Amino acid sequence: MNNFNLLISTSRYNETNAKAELWFTLLMCGDKYPIISGLKYPGLITALTNIDSKEVIHKIKKIIENDSNFFQFILKIVPIDYVCETNIKVIKELVDKYYRIYINEDQSFKIDLMRRKNELVERDLVIESIAKIIINKVNLDNPDKIIRIEILGNVTGISFLNPDDLIRISNKFNKF
Repeated sequence: MNNFNLLISTSRYNETNAKAELWFTLLMCGDKYPIISGLKYPGLITALTNIDSKEVIHKIKKIIENDSNFFQFILKIVPIDYVCETNIKVIKELVDKYYRIYINEDQSFKIDLMRRKNELVERDLVIESIAKIIINKVNLDNPDKIIRIEILGNVTGISFLNPDDLIRISNKFNKF
C-alpha cells in the first residue's frame, strides 16, 4: 500500500470486482503490469500503474465517453502524485517543495482533505498549516487547482489536480 498512484473507490463488498474491472481497464490503457491492491478500508483499493496517473485518467475518460455504463463497480478514481507517511511536517514539506510545479502564480486553489482511520491528524490544523505556505489565492467554490490529501492511516497520498482530473462515476448500476 505504500506505493500507489491511483486511489479507487467502490461500494463496500465490491472491492474484488472493482479490482478486476480496474485491471482490465488499465490493460486497455496500455499498462501490461498494473499492481492493484486492496486496503483495510472498506470500499477502497489502490493501483500502481506504469502510465502517468493523469494520462490514465484522460484515457479512462475517453473510454467512458464511448460507453457511459463501462464501469459496474468503480465509483471514483483519484490520481495520486506523491505518497508519504502521515506526518504533518512531511506533508507540508512535500506540498511546499512541489506545489509551484503544478500551480501557477495566478491560479487559485483549495485543499481537499480526506481522512480515514486517523484521529491523530486534526483536519483544520492540516489545512491551515498547508494553506499558510502557499502564496496563491484561495477559492473554495471554483478553484483553478485542488490540492487533495488522502490520509489512509499511516500513509498519505497527495495530489495536485485540475478540477476535472478525477473520475466520478454515476450510472444506473452503482447508484445505491
